[in-house]
Amino acid sequence: MWDPAKYLDYSDLRARPFGDLIGRIPDTAARRVVDLGCGPGNLTVDLAKRWPGAVIEASDSSPEMVDAARSRGVDAHVLDVRDWEPRPDTGVVVSNAVLQWVPGHQDLLRRWVGQLPAGAFLAVQVPGNFGAPSHRITRELAGSPAWSSRLGTLVLREDDAVATPHAYADLLADEGCAVDAWETTYMQRLSGERAVLEWITGTALRPIRAALGDADWAAFREQLAPLLDAAYPPRPDGTTWFEFRRIFFVAQTPPRA
Repeated sequence: MWDPAKYLDYSDLRARPFGDLIGRIPDTAARRVVDLGCGPGNLTVDLAKRWPGAVIEASDSSPEMVDAARSRGVDAHVLDVRDWEPRPDTGVVVSNAVLQWVPGHQDLLRRWVGQLPAGAFLAVQVPGNFGAPSHRITRELAGSPAWSSRLGTLVLREDDAVATPHAYADLLADEGCAVDAWETTYMQRLSGERAVLEWITGTALRPIRAALGDADWAAFREQLAPLLDAAYPPRPDGTTWFEFRRIFFVAQTPPRA
């Protein structure tokens, strides 16, 4: 279960990659703009501003996120991203921080490229931080004898959950697309106690939260917090630097025969 309020912690920092992504989509008079994995809808409204004449199609797999998006006036619907199929008038598709949750999403990208009309834009951002200390430490604690029995068959995402910009560029070029692919490491200055723990609670720790009862969840957080603080020591002013790598690409589908 997603918690929209927790996800919106550090909302400005979470929004920055989305802005960088859509900023690289060339100007196009799209009739339909799709937000796959719209979350609480706070960023979907930016798509409506960028393409004011377009139909905005929004969806998310989480009913809680869809409810939050609808409360912002976004006409969002519950949908698994793997089940989405483009309509004939689709001009822009945005998927922001979603596909890292989908094993084998490279095949999904190939299918979308084949189904989208010629000249449509597919813009994707995925976190590339799975090898960072925050995620490595979490995996090590979850796999320890004290927790592996309680977490059962839970599998946390490894560093290969997403590909490199080069690999995505190759995949899309092989499908005939024009591709712009890149990565950015953001130096995020977090505030508050246990800042990194609170950041990953809204995203990376979600599967662990879902697998544990309240008491075990509180105990897991208590054990994880000092490990993260040691890896990401706060500055004297109480803020904490948290490096976060993200991977982007914008692809335009090829002409159709």
